[in-house]
Amino acid sequence: MKIIDRIIDTITSKLIAIIPQTMDFAQRVIIAVVMLALGLFIIKFLLNAVDKVTAKFNMDLTIKKFFISVLRVVLYCVLVILVAGKVGIETTAFVTILASAGLALGLALQGSLSNLAGSVIILLTRPFKVGDYIVDNGSGQEGTVNKIDIVYTSLITPDNRMITIPNGALANSAVTNVSAFDTRRISVQANIKYTSDVELAKSVLVKMANADERVLKDKEIFAFVNSLGPSAVLMELRVWVKADDYWAVTFDMNEKVKKLFEENGIEITCGKVVVEMQDAK
Repeated sequence: MKIIDRIIDTITSKLIAIIPQTMDFAQRVIIAVVMLALGLFIIKFLLNAVDKVTAKFNMDLTIKKFFISVLRVVLYCVLVILVAGKVGIETTAFVTILASAGLALGLALQGSLSNLAGSVIILLTRPFKVGDYIVDNGSGQEGTVNKIDIVYTSLITPDNRMITIPNGALANSAVTNVSAFDTRRISVQANIKYTSDVELAKSVLVKMANADERVLKDKEIFAFVNSLGPSAVLMELRVWVKADDYWAVTFDMNEKVKKLFEENGIEITCGKVVVEMQDAK
């Protein structure tokens, strides 16, 4: 009986000794559970708020989902670290490993991350949108914007080729948005001989512009002498049209200028230079 009593006393004393530690651990677990529940609620609230804010900026759906997914992972990682620390788990090594992995991943994907940042900048600042005709002055590529993805922007050229440009390069280069406005100015040029009537040429150009219904009459129609070359006078006509009519009007006017000048006796010249050879005395 004495042995049993001694065992019971030993167990009782040990239980009494660990009661404070158990209570402390239980308290920390309860706090951690409350913190976890509160953290999950806050993360859900923040993600919904971000979703509404990005919707106001008309952010591309692909970029929006990717951005929210990355934000969700980051917030969950922070919450796990906080909860683990509250329970008493050593988080220093975990944070160090996570930071090292993030650094290594960032270095390995720095090009892709640059393109991702570029796509976010493009979608937020909106220098162009799907359907616009743009010229990338950095690469010299141009075409109609077909899609703005996470990494690349796709262009369709007038001859129906697909071109993909990295968003990082596109965001850091000068881009000409040809479709930014509803109207565009057309410049039609033609070289005529010095013996031709300049005033008549100007009159023919203006009449041609006024006869075209696609030319905007509320904007200036301007015909003038652009320059005096070594063997020709460069005439130019400037008119305004709707952006959709730009190419059609340009091609039509180039053809009409030749016909109308010929009909009015205005000779178009290619600007050739005549060289006379003389025998040396």
